[in-house]
Amino acid sequence: MLSVSNVSKTLGGKTLYSGVNFQINPGEKVGLVGPNGAGKSTFFRMITGEDRPSSGEISISDKLRVAYFSQNVGEMHGKSALQEVLEGDIKVSELQAKISEYEAQMTNYEALSEDEMNALMVKMGDAQTEFEKRGGYDLESRAEEILTGLGIGPVDHSKLTQDFSGGWKMRIALAKVLVMKPDLILMDEPTNYLDMETILWLENWLQVFEGAVFMTTHDRTFMNNVAKKLVEVSHGSVSVYSGNFDFYEKEKEVRLNQIKAQFSRQQAMLKKEEEFIEKFKARASHAAQVQSRVKKLEKIERVELPQEEQSINFEFSTPDRGSDDVVIINELSKSWKKSDGSELKIFENLSVTVKRLEKIAVVGVNGAGKSTLLKIIANQTDPSNGECRLGASTSLGYFSQFSFDVLSPQNTVFEEVRSVLVNASDGFLRNLLAAFLFRGDDVEKKVKFLSGGEKSRLILACLLAKNHNFLVLDEPTNHLDIKSREVLLEVLKKFEGTIMIVSHDRHFLEGLANKVYEVDRGEIRIFPGNYEEYLSSKESC
Repeated sequence: MLSVSNVSKTLGGKTLYSGVNFQINPGEKVGLVGPNGAGKSTFFRMITGEDRPSSGEISISDKLRVAYFSQNVGEMHGKSALQEVLEGDIKVSELQAKISEYEAQMTNYEALSEDEMNALMVKMGDAQTEFEKRGGYDLESRAEEILTGLGIGPVDHSKLTQDFSGGWKMRIALAKVLVMKPDLILMDEPTNYLDMETILWLENWLQVFEGAVFMTTHDRTFMNNVAKKLVEVSHGSVSVYSGNFDFYEKEKEVRLNQIKAQFSRQQAMLKKEEEFIEKFKARASHAAQVQSRVKKLEKIERVELPQEEQSINFEFSTPDRGSDDVVIINELSKSWKKSDGSELKIFENLSVTVKRLEKIAVVGVNGAGKSTLLKIIANQTDPSNGECRLGASTSLGYFSQFSFDVLSPQNTVFEEVRSVLVNASDGFLRNLLAAFLFRGDDVEKKVKFLSGGEKSRLILACLLAKNHNFLVLDEPTNHLDIKSREVLLEVLKKFEGTIMIVSHDRHFLEGLANKVYEVDRGEIRIFPGNYEEYLSSKESC
């Protein structure tokens, strides 16, 4: 179906990987994983055809219907959401036009000879067969179902695409891919900008999808539940694992231990041989044996230990203890004025007290008001009614979806963290940055050249080092890859303070939250258990 044969890739004189071989078979769900900088994105671009290998071949059968979802959705203008999706499959549109043309010609049957009529009927039959195969006859109902599943309800199907925000346009672009009924879907970060409800819908859709999938995603649980085969790009090699993400992690550890054992045995053998050569190289009586062993060592393929992935090893100070009542909320309400003068109610009459050491997940569909609640608590916006105040000795640290604005583009990474933590020693700052995966020359990179994930890590490092005892985090996992999310999760699990967090990463929330606030249809419901218990209660409703 898709075949990767002896592929190598060199960039800037550096070989990213060589001799790569694997294939994606019909119906397989395959995930692409690996640390940042290993060449994962380059590999995905080669699969999609946006880049080419330095040697070797990546081949996809011409007969396959291939669909590609990327973060670059392109221009959308002048069509309704439904029309944009319906016209996404160019081949179906072409077939529909041909069928209409053939039908028009057949109405003028008197002007056609018998042979011409027969030839026309054959062409029309072929077009109709292909149209049916591609799902043309139920295209509109399928498009409506997929748009609704992705959170764009029937009332918005006729809404013009230019009236949707960037995140919602991303959903329309995703719907255009899913509606095609392709044999193979190539997906680059499909869960970005999706809320939990939509992620679950997409996950279920892909699980029953009969075609093949090749995807990248930073959502560990999504990858684990969809992909049944993993391709890992890591430090000069590409390896294939025949299982989901949990299997991959366990099998990777097994393979690493095997390599370490092989390396240890080989090093012991090499040392023994080299000691023999050194001891007897000057003796003529042992010349033949020495030369034999020298040639033997020259021919041996050396076992190399894979580069160890970076992990966190930084201990944050225990924050000062605040009061037991961290946030006191009484009769809190929030509404926004709409353009037509009416009011949009976000929530009302919320009364709750956030207690010390609670780790609260704030969940709900996009637009429900999760960020608004966090902004009120962080004093970034005013409530419409009611009271929200912090408890005594509470020090609040706030990370928002727009925190990138606080960074100075011309600063280096080290200068930026120095500007925030002015009294810290250089050693402390370097250890802090290393804990958040800025090591070696990374600390000298200018902020303006950092990726979104690197900027997030830099801001979070500064925030967590300030010793706040209450953290309000709005989508801190956005832009972070799986490894960076694990680093952040471990830090927050050890944090001896209170946390309120918005995130769409189930694995992250399951590992952290001990209480859930659900923002839904103008009200906030409080679930006293952890995130896993919250999901179970939702499923049983």
